[in-house]
Amino acid sequence: MPSVAIVGSQWGDEGKGKITDFLAEEADVVVRYQGGNNAGHTVVVGDQVFKLHLIPSGAIHPGKRCVLGNGVVVDPKVLVDELRQLWERGVTQFSLYVSERAHVILPYHRVQDELEEASRGDGKLATTGRGIGPAYVDKVARSGIRMIDFVDPQRFRQLLSAVVPQKNRLLGALYGHPGFDADEIFEEYAPLAEELRPLVTDTSVLVAEALAEGRNVLFEGAQGTLLDVDHGTYPFVTSSSPTAGGIASGVGISPRAIDRILGVAKAYTTRVGTGPFPTELTGATAERIRERGKEYGTTTGRPRRCGWFDAVVVRHAARVNGLTDLALTGIDTLGGFDEVKVCVAYRCGGRRLEHFPSSLQALDECEPVYETFEGWPEDLTGVERWEDLPAAARAYVEGIERLVGVPVSIVSIGRARSATLVREPLFPGKGAVLAPRA
Repeated sequence: MPSVAIVGSQWGDEGKGKITDFLAEEADVVVRYQGGNNAGHTVVVGDQVFKLHLIPSGAIHPGKRCVLGNGVVVDPKVLVDELRQLWERGVTQFSLYVSERAHVILPYHRVQDELEEASRGDGKLATTGRGIGPAYVDKVARSGIRMIDFVDPQRFRQLLSAVVPQKNRLLGALYGHPGFDADEIFEEYAPLAEELRPLVTDTSVLVAEALAEGRNVLFEGAQGTLLDVDHGTYPFVTSSSPTAGGIASGVGISPRAIDRILGVAKAYTTRVGTGPFPTELTGATAERIRERGKEYGTTTGRPRRCGWFDAVVVRHAARVNGLTDLALTGIDTLGGFDEVKVCVAYRCGGRRLEHFPSSLQALDECEPVYETFEGWPEDLTGVERWEDLPAAARAYVEGIERLVGVPVSIVSIGRARSATLVREPLFPGKGAVLAPRA
């Protein structure tokens, strides 16, 4: 049975939650492999809107096994609260498993995040302040606390006694913070550990067994390729690897276990926070896209920066991830424009660049080279087949295929599950996820 990875092909917020939810209907296991509650996925089911920050989007479907892999950093308070909110709304028919190797976000991580960001002044990275970066720093510095330690009261207390004094010295010396009391943290978090203990297991074994049994496994990433700590617009990136390469290390499986890699991209481009954005628009056009597309962060509520589709960015994502297919979302947002544009290259210092540069200085100097497409005035509401899309909208999608070099297998024309056009059969039977093109 095939496995499918879903990755963001821009700066995150591409609509991965909806696409994961759509494909999860025929998946048996849905696995989140990196990030924390600094990212959010919005899923619309009928008249209900679910905003998930840690729990995989597959939870909305009954009978699914949902996994938080070892590459995720887990805020116990957020996870317990999210579970309770789902239960209160009647979403109870899923199983959640949390990797015993996943690292835990604790109060000092959130405070450190906020203080570090404030100290950057004009050089702020626009972090969410939720402690994700400091938790990953502790993981690499080998001073983090894993879920296997967190749910063991004796071990948790022992590690807190060692780590908290170090954190207090750091926060006090750099920021004048009064510090934390290890016993108080233990007393506050021990009940959460007790509640989460039954969910903690070796998820690497669980996923490997599911694959060996021929079950459909869906890997769900947070953020996007251009926020990858290695391949994104560093330092304006996240602290993990949202690219497909992060799956093997973030789940504990072989890269050979991934059959298809589906990149999700908006039919335009958005970005939250600071950092380079070559096709960014301002004024009425940007505001029109923002309002029509409801472009506000799921986690922070911050308005997203908006611009035309950037094929240079998505080509970069296609290469880095090895994309086999694209899901194009938000095409309905562009309805009503007389013309729509796609950036096909950058012009920088008299040179034409076809590939995304690593230098932030070069990106600041780059000007987009556009190809213009005819717009479509039609409202796409109620369209059920690819063939029924306006000719201009189809030409736009086909143009993106040509410019990116990856086939568009899914076209999303709204936030609801039903507003999804499948150009190739998806899950025609148990075990066939994305049919190859002829």
